[in-house]
Amino acid sequence: VQLQASGGGLVQAGGSLRLSCAASGRTFSTYRMAWFRQAPGKEREFVAAINWRGGSTYYADSVKGRFSISTDNAKNTVYLQMNSLKPEDTAVYYCNAGGRFGYWGQGTQVTVSS
Repeated sequence: VQLQASGGGLVQAGGSLRLSCAASGRTFSTYRMAWFRQAPGKEREFVAAINWRGGSTYYADSVKGRFSISTDNAKNTVYLQMNSLKPEDTAVYYCNAGGRFGYWGQGTQVTVSS
């Protein structure tokens, strides 16, 4: 499974960004897809997850109501729509398939200025 993340950038507090993760590989659709993030000096933490089949979603309490995870099965892509961004959302965001011991994409930097 190969994962290619994109869409990070610099945004002011209250703004929005959409991250994308393009997945490829023979069995990627069998995995639960997720986004994690890691801020400087902190451990990597779970942000959101979705099942390719059925579309069940899961969110960290810190992002509920502000972030939305979705899939475009035709494009084999997972999105993370991030609204009402806060400075504490600043981190490198990683796309993941199959949990912490699964597959990881390269990170994409999200910086939220106050």
